[in-house]
Amino acid sequence: MGIFSALMGNAGAVSQEELLKKYGQLLTENEQIEMGFKLIRDTFIFTNKRLILIIVQGLTGSKTEYKSIAYKSITRFSVETAGTFDLDAELKIWVSSELNPSIVKQFNKSVNVYEVQKVLAYHVLG
Repeated sequence: MGIFSALMGNAGAVSQEELLKKYGQLLTENEQIEMGFKLIRDTFIFTNKRLILIIVQGLTGSKTEYKSIAYKSITRFSVETAGTFDLDAELKIWVSSELNPSIVKQFNKSVNVYEVQKVLAYHVLG
C-alpha cells in the first residue's frame, strides 16, 4: 500500500532526524522541526516558528522552491479525515484573506491527521 499511496500523491511522515539532516540549513536560530511529511518529491515541514514547503520543480527535479509561511498569516485550516473506503485524509490551509485554500495536501492513513491539526491549532490559535 505504501507505493500505491506515494503514486496517488499522498503524504507520509518523515522523521525529525532525517528532516534536520537534509533541511537543517533552512532553520533560523532557536527554530526546531516539530513534524514533517513527504509527497513523492515535495516535502512540508512544521517548525515551532513557521510552515516550510519544499517544492521540487521540473522533470529532473534540479530546481527547488522553498516556501515559508508564518503561522500568523494562516487564517483558517481544515482537516478531512479518511472515511471507511478512502485511502487518505486531506489538509487545507488558507493564507491571508484568500477565498480558496492556498495549500491542499493529501495524507495516507499512516499519518495521524489529528496530530497535524493539533500542531496547526497550537501555532495558529496560540
